[in-house]
Parts: sequence; C-alpha cells; structure tokens
Amino acid sequence: MDLPRRAAQSPWVRTIGLGVAVVVAALSLEHIPRASALPAALGLIPFILGKYLVAPLRWRQISAAGKPVRWHVRVQAEAELLGLLVPGRAAADLWRAHELHKTGLERPAAWAEIGLDRLVGAAGLTVFVLATGAALPMRVMLAGLGVGLLVLVTAFVLARRRPALLAQRPRPSRMRLVRGVLLAVAYQLSFAGLLVGTTDAVGHPVPALALLGVFGASQVAGLVPGVHGAGPREGALVVGLVSLGVPWASALGAISLTAVLAWVPALLIGGTCMLARRFRRVVPHLA
Repeated sequence: MDLPRRAAQSPWVRTIGLGVAVVVAALSLEHIPRASALPAALGLIPFILGKYLVAPLRWRQISAAGKPVRWHVRVQAEAELLGLLVPGRAAADLWRAHELHKTGLERPAAWAEIGLDRLVGAAGLTVFVLATGAALPMRVMLAGLGVGLLVLVTAFVLARRRPALLAQRPRPSRMRLVRGVLLAVAYQLSFAGLLVGTTDAVGHPVPALALLGVFGASQVAGLVPGVHGAGPREGALVVGLVSLGVPWASALGAISLTAVLAWVPALLIGGTCMLARRFRRVVPHLA
C-alpha cells in the first residue's frame, strides 16, 4: 500500500518521469503541421496564464493548506507535466494530494480538497458551456446542466455520508467558491485562446464566437478520460471545427498543434520545478 507513496517521493522516479515526458514531446513533433509560428505563439500566451496562474489561483481559493501562491503554482506546474503522461490526469491529482499531505493534511482531507477543486472546476465548466449555449445544440446544453447537477449532488452526498473527509479542513466561504468558479471560467477561456491561435496558424481562422461554442461542446466531451491529444475532447474539437467549414486535414492539424504546444510550458515550467527540487536535495549532500 505504501508503494505509490514511496514512488512519488523518489527523486529518481521524478527524474525518469521528466525524461519520458521529453521523449514523448519529441516524438509528437512529427505530427505538427506546417503552420505560422506567430499566431500559435500568441495563442500560447493565454494558455500559459490559464494553466500556470489561473488554475493555481482557483485551487488556492478553496485550499486549507495555508500555502502561498508560489507553492500552488509550483505544485500545479509539476502536476501538469505528470498529467500529460497519464490518461484522465490521475497522476496530476495523485501528485497534488501527495504534496498536500506533506503540508500536514491527512490523506482523506487532502483528497477531499482535490475533489473540491475538481467540483469548482466542473461548476466553472457548466457556466462556460451555458454562456456559449446559443451556439450549442440542445443535448450539449442538457449535458452542461447535468454537470452542474452532478456537482451539487456530489457535494451533498459527501457532506452527509462522509463528514470525516471534511472534518480537518474548514469549508471555504461562499465568496471564495464564487471566485473559484469565476477563475474556472477564465481558465476555460484561456484554453480557447490557444485554439484561436492554432486554427489561425494552420491558415483557417474561425470567428471567435463560433469557436467558443465548439470549444464548450468539446469540454463536455472531455469529461470522459482520455490520452492527451487523442481523447474524446480532441475528437469533438476536430468534428466541431469541420462543422464550421475547416477542412479535415486542417482541423486535425490545428488540434495536433494544440496538443503538442501544451508540452512546451509543461516541460519548461513543470520540468524546471522538478529539476530545482532535485537540485535542492542533492546540493546539501555535496556540501
């Protein structure tokens, strides 16, 4: 039972994981289409802000760890890198829970916090989907409402049936929850910004409002776990772009470019954080 915990604590496992991430990213370069660099680079800016600033700020809104923003940014960056390697982002959540446990939270409380962050993210996704509902079919709107209902039911069941999960941590205030949901909406918009850049980069720009509707629908499909770059969300994005008049080859190219670009900040930011952690462990022994 202690094997996952020992593996997470091993600096060698983290180093090997970083090496695997570099290899996977390098192999993915073969699938990048011919594209204009400037639109893709501009689209990457909001994506980086969303992944590595907005998401940690959302997490901190509901966190009981009492850690500063920089701690959440570092752990989130490391988790993002690990999350690209494992379907369903299981490794990312495992890493965040592990780091929370190291701050003094019991494991049930740490996992409850990760679950609450997920619920807040799902609530933000619901708001985003419904806000773009004019461009979505009725079944997608119903799916968005279903996400919100699932959030409420899950929170109610946890509070009634498993109160011990939340016993160690105070409940976040309503204002913090509202701010968390708003940050979750901003996070969705940041990813949509990357998609605007990649569709423009492959030579088939799409009107932003129409693209937001397609993106909202794809995020609902993304609730089903999948491999990064080849999951249900990416498939829904390709179909949505084609429905807007983008040729199949260009739609596939834009989504492939989006998936590969996600590795750039993951390796630079998450990889740097992991290497810095490893360096801090080694230097005292050398001294």
